[in-house]
Amino acid sequence: MPRRLTRRRIAGLIALAAIVAVALGLFAKSGAGHGEHRDEPFGLFTSLPILWSEQADLRDMLATPAPPHWVRGALAENGRLVALDTLLDLSRFERLVIAQPRPLSPDENVALDAWVRSGGRLLMFADPMLTQESAYSLGDRRRPQDVVLLSPILSRWGLELRFDDMQPGGLRENAGEGVDVDLPGQFTVVGGGVGAQCRIGAEALVARCSVGKGRAIIVADAAVLAIDGDSSRKKRQLDAFLSEAFHR
Repeated sequence: MPRRLTRRRIAGLIALAAIVAVALGLFAKSGAGHGEHRDEPFGLFTSLPILWSEQADLRDMLATPAPPHWVRGALAENGRLVALDTLLDLSRFERLVIAQPRPLSPDENVALDAWVRSGGRLLMFADPMLTQESAYSLGDRRRPQDVVLLSPILSRWGLELRFDDMQPGGLRENAGEGVDVDLPGQFTVVGGGVGAQCRIGAEALVARCSVGKGRAIIVADAAVLAIDGDSSRKKRQLDAFLSEAFHR
């Protein structure tokens, strides 16, 4: 009798283990999102101090080391982050974040366009009037790009970025996109895009483009990437853009 009971227990434990394994598999599948790309590299091309802290001089940097930018941690949840200083060779990446970049060279415009068309997934923040404070003065090469200059690549995709200099300043929420903005730009489709189809979101803040085999999500503001303010709220907003650009 005890022997038969032991066998039943063993059979029950095996059945329970099978159920748990199936449940864990379903959970892992449903939560794949960020984790499925955790070991894959993706590029970051930016003038913003996401990977380094801004300090006026070396003395300040040594005296008061700044904590890591919250955006760096948020991006790292989506894969192995690789900082880029050029866009000329993107062949090792399937995903790319561009945030308030310096002006692109003609060769970089060609390379970026070709990369997206071949299947690349791009999330770009293009702010026509950056409102983030900087420790560096105007003209300093370390200062983030105050006014983004991306007309060639946007025109290639049939877009134009416009800025209303009469709009009121201050942080507010774009109701349609549910993202915080401050002096954002507006996208409009101007036609002439080569093999690209873009649709414009609420208040013309976001352009979602199919370009060849790839896609690009372009946001006409970078306030969501600011180091100050409610980082948990901004992280949720950034995560939504990353999920849409990379995981859908």
